[in-house]
Amino acid sequence: MAPTSEILTAERILEATEEVLRRHGPAKATVVDVARALGVSHGSVYRHFRTKAALREAVTKRWLDRTSGQLSGIAAADDRVPEDRLRDWLAALFAAKRRKAGEDPELFATYMVLTDENGSAVGEHITDLESQLTRIIQAGVENGDFAATDPEASARAVFQATGRFHDPSYAREWKQPGIEGDFAAVMDLLVRGLRP
Repeated sequence: MAPTSEILTAERILEATEEVLRRHGPAKATVVDVARALGVSHGSVYRHFRTKAALREAVTKRWLDRTSGQLSGIAAADDRVPEDRLRDWLAALFAAKRRKAGEDPELFATYMVLTDENGSAVGEHITDLESQLTRIIQAGVENGDFAATDPEASARAVFQATGRFHDPSYAREWKQPGIEGDFAAVMDLLVRGLRP
């Protein structure tokens, strides 16, 4: 039985939108396609998301938030040594991005287009990730493991220095032989630079 607009939720719309984007790509996917996939009128979708752009931004934010959510637990693990948290956090970020690019390349390509359209969602995502890094580096400063005079600036620098391993524009490189060794070398260099 087709769902009705009374039980239609924003989350269900976002799930359907993701599937429609996977099937049709960002250029051809429409709100009508999303509504059809849900068995509702396109007006029902517009009650939750006022415009197609708002729907696309919400699905982009949802996709980016999945990565942030996975990493937040590592950043918040105050009972762990900051250096280990930093290494684990960066490794988890790299693994999450590689997984997204490798397991669902069509959807990953779609999200590349959507993230270009939705600079505010991407900016908020980067701010969140840098905030998580700041928390880890600040903990390292507080217990004497790191000597950063400005943990926030150091977090930004670490994030930027590791861009090759999480910025989607480098996705083609993530399958290259030796990428894990390159990642380990960059991480070792960054950690040595943070130590007193």
